[in-house]
Amino acid sequence: MIAKIGRGSKIYGALLYNHSKVLQDNAQILHMNNMLQTPDGNYTTGQLFASFMPYLAANKNTEKTTIHISLNPDPHDIVSDEDFINIANEYMTKMGYANQPYVVFRHNDIDRTHIHIVSTTVDENGIKISDVFEKKRSMEICRHIEKKYHLAPADQRISGGEGFTFYPVDYNIGNIKSQIASIVRYLPDYYSFQNLGSYNALLSLFNITAEHVKKDYRGEVKEGLVYSVLDAGGIKIGNPFKASLFGKQAGLIALRSHFEKSKIVSPETKAKTRQTISTAQTIISNEKDFTAYLIDQGINTVIRRNEQGRLYGITFIDHNTGNVFNGSHLGKQFSANVFQELFSANDKNENLKTDLLTRQKSPLSNTQSPKEDLHPLFDFMINTGNIISDWGLLDALLLNNMAEDPEEQLFEFNMKKKKRKSRRNKN
Repeated sequence: MIAKIGRGSKIYGALLYNHSKVLQDNAQILHMNNMLQTPDGNYTTGQLFASFMPYLAANKNTEKTTIHISLNPDPHDIVSDEDFINIANEYMTKMGYANQPYVVFRHNDIDRTHIHIVSTTVDENGIKISDVFEKKRSMEICRHIEKKYHLAPADQRISGGEGFTFYPVDYNIGNIKSQIASIVRYLPDYYSFQNLGSYNALLSLFNITAEHVKKDYRGEVKEGLVYSVLDAGGIKIGNPFKASLFGKQAGLIALRSHFEKSKIVSPETKAKTRQTISTAQTIISNEKDFTAYLIDQGINTVIRRNEQGRLYGITFIDHNTGNVFNGSHLGKQFSANVFQELFSANDKNENLKTDLLTRQKSPLSNTQSPKEDLHPLFDFMINTGNIISDWGLLDALLLNNMAEDPEEQLFEFNMKKKKRKSRRNKN
């Protein structure tokens, strides 16, 4: 079992992300701990949020008050709802959240049935719950749960004994071959991509690129792939590695077969991705905020530009469905030219936006790069807080009433406003 822990500043966004799946029959509320109950067992996002309001009101200077956890058993593990609930409770208890309000969502919109847990990082007295050695403790808890519930060990299932890492390749820490292997061997098991360009868009999230090479050997043309590590600027660094070092599944022949299989995509799958991107196009014209919004919806955006800075390629990596789409594959309205015009048009309104941001800081401006916010092997985004910003009701209008309970947003906005005013008076 693999645990992915995300932290953010807005718990409403994390609840909204999960509850929207419930409304689409792609998830269900499996369990609630120390939460306010409704008579009929049905909830709105606002009703779920109400359980966390006293904790947020008591908060003593903790910026990231939201914790959003995904627990992912092996796809072949059969886990009952009762076991999922017990696993969630045991995990949260050992992580120090036994007395916290938290809600457990069971996601079934992809082949890997898994659970998400949303809670707050501050206790009822507003004190931050310790996150010391959080990742190490989480891994130890997962190993214990695997044994107790007879689940496939993550290290054996994924790494084959080579130490699988769930982070982008870091050239500075060495062992580059093992880092690359732990990624390229398994991406085809999780994602569909239709060509080398789409594959490279996905690999770029891990600081990796694959290059098609040809060589004349005794009158016969030999071709294959080599993998290289990318630096922070997307430039190849170090020596390349032949695909053969990573097994057949990472080679050109296997990938070409995967390309063909990936071209078979159901209309319903494409429609889901189109709808999410279309919504983003409607409400956001700024590139940075656009990509941040899609991260919250489970989609990474990879943009390619020429030397003049013009956008000539755009790829969407939908972690909800495990598909990588070039914009043109989704339709003309998602082509590179459309987004070039959309983002360029935003420049005309930059002065107005700058004025707004100087008066009140937007959390979208602090969005980290996808490589830091997200691990692409899974289907949820860490930085879910970006959906609902400090602008409160203004965002509800901009998002076409996407938020179900704007009064809750206004409450949180006013609460923070009072805190800021109180701090200024003290100073």
